[in-house]
Amino acid sequence: MWNGEKSIILSKLCVLLFMGLLVAAVVTAPWLTQWYVQFSQAGLEEEAAYFMATIYVGSVPAAYLLYSLLKLLRRIETGQVFTAKNVELLRRISWSCFVGAGIALISLLYYYPWFFMGVAAAFMGLIVRVVKNVVAQAVELKNEADYTV
Repeated sequence: MWNGEKSIILSKLCVLLFMGLLVAAVVTAPWLTQWYVQFSQAGLEEEAAYFMATIYVGSVPAAYLLYSLLKLLRRIETGQVFTAKNVELLRRISWSCFVGAGIALISLLYYYPWFFMGVAAAFMGLIVRVVKNVVAQAVELKNEADYTV
């Protein structure tokens, strides 16, 4: 039967999978970029270096996001749910999304389809920010309840 523990395990496995994919993307960025430029047939040969720069710069907030997400899942796994530390981790995750959105939007200078990635990242940052605010309120209520006897 499916339960919360299995869900956390699946989530952690997915985060680890994405970490592996991120490392693979960074390691193979020159090849991926060259393949994409040739595959697209859109005359992007001059922009190849910009694509690699976007991948390398964007990998920093992506790695930070995945690391923070894994820490959050580990804390939830141990029963530490409504804590100030988790609120901070959610804040970091949301800011990582916003930084990624900024990188994608800057990349519009050479490739307009980055707009969609930027909007998606900003929207995800907004969702995480709302969840962070909900958890922060829950932490406040929990703290009040803990001190009320």
